[in-house]
Amino acid sequence: MRRTTPQADVTYRALFCDLLTDRVIDALPLTDVEFDDYIGKAGSLRGTVPLPDEALARRARAALRPGRTAVWLERGSEIWWGGILWTTTASGDERGRLQVQIQAGTFDSYLDHRILPEKKVFKNRDQFDIVRELISDVQSQRGGNIGITFTGDMSHVEYPEIEFAYTDLMRVQEIIDNLGKRRNGFEWRIHCFRDPGTGRRVKRLQLGCPKIEAGREDIVLDRPGQILTYSLPSDATVQANVVVIRGESANRDQASASVPQLSDPQVQVADLEEGWPRLEFTDDQSGVQDKALLDDLARAALDRMHRPEFIPEVTIRMDDRISPALIGSRVRLRIRDGWHEEAPDRSFRVVGLSVSPPSRGKAETAKLILEEKTYGRDSS
Repeated sequence: MRRTTPQADVTYRALFCDLLTDRVIDALPLTDVEFDDYIGKAGSLRGTVPLPDEALARRARAALRPGRTAVWLERGSEIWWGGILWTTTASGDERGRLQVQIQAGTFDSYLDHRILPEKKVFKNRDQFDIVRELISDVQSQRGGNIGITFTGDMSHVEYPEIEFAYTDLMRVQEIIDNLGKRRNGFEWRIHCFRDPGTGRRVKRLQLGCPKIEAGREDIVLDRPGQILTYSLPSDATVQANVVVIRGESANRDQASASVPQLSDPQVQVADLEEGWPRLEFTDDQSGVQDKALLDDLARAALDRMHRPEFIPEVTIRMDDRISPALIGSRVRLRIRDGWHEEAPDRSFRVVGLSVSPPSRGKAETAKLILEEKTYGRDSS
């Protein structure tokens, strides 16, 4: 039987390494730690390095170099988070106590600081291959290789031709995000873990089409039980059943007026026939002149937005089933209270994980960000 009791004697350790070589610079004490990781956006780590003496202050100055230092958080012998140190804030109080607050972002945040080195044209290429080549190109430049590795998975979705102009100066993260938002698109993240064979720390590109999924069986979470708190918001402020996307002008005649290219209005007719009011959404796509691409982006946005956004969150007690590997897995919520007394069990996919390690007598907890399962495998 699988043990699901809380784990005792949990030990976290922060390693600070050179970003390009992954050489360990130091392991420093870290308090007030919170960290998270997501599908679809960069995760973050926040914490405080206390500096009780000059010796530790010297070590911290050498190790904490924003933009150049990698941060790895170990839980026991496992890697639970990895990313780049972006900001430090040293401070001292009236009693002479010193500390440094740090903020780091997951390794995918690096690609928000990189642009394509040259024009790229892809013909009859799988979208996963395109992503891998984009990242390989920026890592091939001097000072650009932070050690992101790849697998050879394919999405089996090909583009006959797609072009990215250097003159658009688009960030690589933005390009990949926009590719993923297209119809038949994908999800991506940088998965950090320790290689079980070599013990090395790994930054691996994880891709999923249409979704990143992990695990084969639902993890069951109960309230009353392991679920401490929950929040089930339903938000129609981001709902739309008509979508129009605006790109850039395809007119190269400087003597005539420049008019932006527009997608055709994409309409969720079934919703309007069911009695939903007309709700419209527009968006701008810099650098896009191809009307077919704008239509595709508009249809994909309509698929995502034609119902109210529903992003459940649950805070749970930690046990040995919960780890960053849970991202992409399914959980089944069994909530029994005054609001859900007659409600059936519901299955969700984990799209984000935020962990608060134990500190000052406070138990270790995790917040799961969930997405309702409406695709792929049967969620009944």
